[in-house]
Amino acid sequence: MESAASSLPIATASRLIRPDGMELALGSLPGTRGGVVFAHGFGQTHLAWATSMQRIAAAGFACVGFDARGHGDSGWRGEQPYHFEPMVEDLLAVAATVGPRPVLVGASMGGLLGIAAQGRDENAFGAMVLVDVTPRWETRGVERILGFMRAHPHGFASLQEASDAIAAYLPHRRERKPPERLRSLLVDHGDGRLRWHWDPRLLDDLTPDIDSHQPMLLDAVRRIRVPLLLVSGGESDIVSQTTIAEFLHLAPQARHVVVPQASHMVAGDDNDAFTRHVLEFLQSLASEEH
Repeated sequence: MESAASSLPIATASRLIRPDGMELALGSLPGTRGGVVFAHGFGQTHLAWATSMQRIAAAGFACVGFDARGHGDSGWRGEQPYHFEPMVEDLLAVAATVGPRPVLVGASMGGLLGIAAQGRDENAFGAMVLVDVTPRWETRGVERILGFMRAHPHGFASLQEASDAIAAYLPHRRERKPPERLRSLLVDHGDGRLRWHWDPRLLDDLTPDIDSHQPMLLDAVRRIRVPLLLVSGGESDIVSQTTIAEFLHLAPQARHVVVPQASHMVAGDDNDAFTRHVLEFLQSLASEEH
């Protein structure tokens, strides 16, 4: 008998070339009930959404995920610096591939890019799901994440060593990822060491002035009029009661749900609960249109 997992659709890979020559790696799933764009967090790839995308596409929604520039199989800048603004433009370009006013599902960095995009263009997205991200964040939590990302500049000798590092960083997860499942997150640059599948220059270019974007993001949220869903992790140290309350005040149309046992990595910590909340939101939007 075919299992539920094996019956889920498989994403089709493609490339999107940007005006500056940057190539973005996309994974798409067809659907007839409207488009959903998935934007991952800093240091991730679109594969972080794989199971959620499959389940949401199985419910009839066209889905597209992509690797942000400098991440995964998308292009890396080499000696050129990374900037926030071209990444916003990348997101808008990817959204255009699934039709007008898709729904955004954006985690962390992906959510911030979505806020900036929607604040600039009110027709960018028809609705937004922000995953454990608000326009103002808790600095200590960000520093913890960046500390882990900087902790292994020389990579790992094996998949098992990488698995051990992740387990130490995420001790709350009851189940460890088998080392083999980490292969897509790591790349060998020719010296036999496995390094994270993102450009280390991102840390130098994007993180030093990250707080400087907060006034722009706060102003952008004030201008957003589309339906919003904030999905936060009950154990998150990135958002807090204070930042969530501020967000809900600035965007009174927003709904808020908590995944109790999840950290900042909501989709990875409890994918079933996360996907259920997103599907309920998408289905409520469809009901409101009729």
